[in-house]
Order: sequence, then C-alpha cells, then structure tokens
Amino acid sequence: MAILNWGVNSTARLTEEFYQCVLSEFGQPDFWGRYLSDIPGVSEGLTMEEAHFIRDKGMKLLPIYNNFSAAVGERAGSVAARNAIFKARSIGLVEGVFIFANVDRSFDVDSAWLTAWVKSFYQSPFRPGFYADPDEGHFNEAFCQATEATPLVGEQAVIWSAEPEPGVTTKRRFPPYAPSGPDCEANVWAWQYGRDASACPIDTVLMQQQLYETLG
Repeated sequence: MAILNWGVNSTARLTEEFYQCVLSEFGQPDFWGRYLSDIPGVSEGLTMEEAHFIRDKGMKLLPIYNNFSAAVGERAGSVAARNAIFKARSIGLVEGVFIFANVDRSFDVDSAWLTAWVKSFYQSPFRPGFYADPDEGHFNEAFCQATEATPLVGEQAVIWSAEPEPGVTTKRRFPPYAPSGPDCEANVWAWQYGRDASACPIDTVLMQQQLYETLG
C-alpha cells in the first residue's frame, strides 16, 4: 500500500493562532502549502520567517507560484519559471523541491507555456510541478500535447490534481487516494480533495511519499 501524507494549503500566512485552529479542528499537518507571491486580495506571500515557522512546527513546506493569470506562450512560461526560481532562492527554499505553478481551471493554457516552465526548471536547482484541474478547463489537452512533443515534460513534471472534490476531512478521515489525472501518462503525486474549510481557511491535500520526501 502506498504511503500517503496529509496536509493543507492556505492563501493566508500561517500564524500561531492559525496553526492552533488547524491543529485542534483537523490534526497536525505533515506539510503546509503556501504561495510565494503577495497578490492583494488573492494571497499573502511566503516569507523566510514563515518558512522557518512551518518547519519549527514539524511540517514540510509545499511552495506554490501564482503570480500569473494565463499560461500561454513560451516566453511567458520561461518568465514565470524564472520569477518562481528567484523567489524560491530569495527565501531559502531547499534545492530539489518541487514548485507548483497554480494553473487555474479558468486560465487559458497552451503546451508552449507548460513546456517552457519545465525546461526552465530543468536547468535550475528546483523541480517543476503543476497544480491543475485535469477535468475542467484547458490543462489536460495542453499537458498531453506538451508531453507528446517534449517527453521531458512528462518525465520531469509532477501534477497536484484539483479533482475530484469529495470534501474537507480531518487527518484521520481522509478518503482513498483517487485523484483525476490527464488523459496521457503523468506523475499525479498530490491531490487537493477538499476546498474552503469552514472551521479554518484551508484546503486539504493528500500527497504520495515520493513527493513528500522532496519537500524542505
């Protein structure tokens, strides 16, 4: 049986009060997903101090890059990747960690952007991931086109799937691991199975061990 790790992600910065809310309502996360960019009304950017706080609480850090509103074009994909890599370095993320591009289901997406993201990371100390919806939107088609044209994409990229959504649970009651994946071969190593918890502002996530081991 595959080893699974349970965690959460949030757009809000982690504080002691926030941590205690999650601890009491859901359990101790194995990891905490946080956004690298500070975008007004969307996400509070991860700081070096918060990264230390997360690790001091015995959790690993799952980094997400969301400072883009479409995933179209080779140049835009390269720029997004370089910006994510620069941010990761600036806050001291460990080498070898996957950084997940937040490819929203509402975004325009093409294979050129996805390929550029992967190629840029291939030449960096970090590794490429996509948080994406394989069921709704344009990601599925674009990803499969990218892997067919450039096998490196399928070999290097890891997908954190946003589907299906059976709902938020505690750490002890998570569902069997059954994320949706693209129509082509892919490394679907994480699954956001619950969104927008009412007790604390988090989503709940399951992660396979091979991804968890890369986190810092």
